[in-house]
Amino acid sequence: MIKKLTLLIGVLFMIGIFGGCGGDQKAKSSIVIYDGQFSEMKIIHQMVKLLVEEHTDARVEIRDEMSPVNNYRDLVAGGGSDLMNSYDGTLLTTYLKVDVSEVPEDKTLYEYANELSSEKDKVHLLDPLGHENTYAVAVTQAMADEYGLETISDLIDLAPGLVFGAEHEFFSEEGSMKYGPFTKFYGLDFKEGKAIDMALKYSAIENGNIDVTEVYSTDGMNKKVGLKVLKDDLKFFPEYNDALLVRNDLFERFQDIAPNLEEVLNMLGGRFTNEIMTNLTYEVDVNGKTPEEVAKTFLIEQGLLE
Repeated sequence: MIKKLTLLIGVLFMIGIFGGCGGDQKAKSSIVIYDGQFSEMKIIHQMVKLLVEEHTDARVEIRDEMSPVNNYRDLVAGGGSDLMNSYDGTLLTTYLKVDVSEVPEDKTLYEYANELSSEKDKVHLLDPLGHENTYAVAVTQAMADEYGLETISDLIDLAPGLVFGAEHEFFSEEGSMKYGPFTKFYGLDFKEGKAIDMALKYSAIENGNIDVTEVYSTDGMNKKVGLKVLKDDLKFFPEYNDALLVRNDLFERFQDIAPNLEEVLNMLGGRFTNEIMTNLTYEVDVNGKTPEEVAKTFLIEQGLLE
């Protein structure tokens, strides 16, 4: 009886070992991405999935949306996320909480952000994708024509009678490139600063519920609504060069099934311009195509997919 019991325990132990190995291997075969809240991020994430699954033996699992700040925290903590679409300006000012003025003269913002993030949080940016999706301030074309608006400074005298509206994240205290520091820097005393749902922002300015808004320079909705993007004449907003942000240990962990993973991800490097990305997001936000459809079409046109 004792021998049989010992044998049974041994068998169960071996099953547990091999079962555990199988589970670990399955987990390691999937690169996890939490999707972004903007069409640009969703498109880039779909491109990553298509490229990785075409050119390596790894799989990519795109999970539900997560805010950029929470996504970064999860990436750094190793909570499951392996990579995310990001921007060097966001990495420096929002995630690392370092002001642009601290960038050494002999380094670019991209280089400095990458150096700090790798040292502090064990994450780094891959090759820049080529376009810059910076914050911008916009008004309707009708308003720009009426008051002759060309620059953000042109709003100073008008601000007390205007309502500024943007998504909740722009009013947060995460980073220095947000509503409070922005209005203080330019001396803008708006009648009201209104946080609104991201999906309602463009209809709000079209309907006159807000007068001024914050947009992203490659957002296809700017094109649809016909907004006038005002020149950042005092240069408050930094560069926001798009690039994939990955954990430092990503390529080592996937060495067995995707030894060329870094090369595959960097296939996207330098492929975009602001005009190209604006047109891609326009296809999603205005023409109703899915991020996957837009991503696949672009990659085929670029010769990266069959």
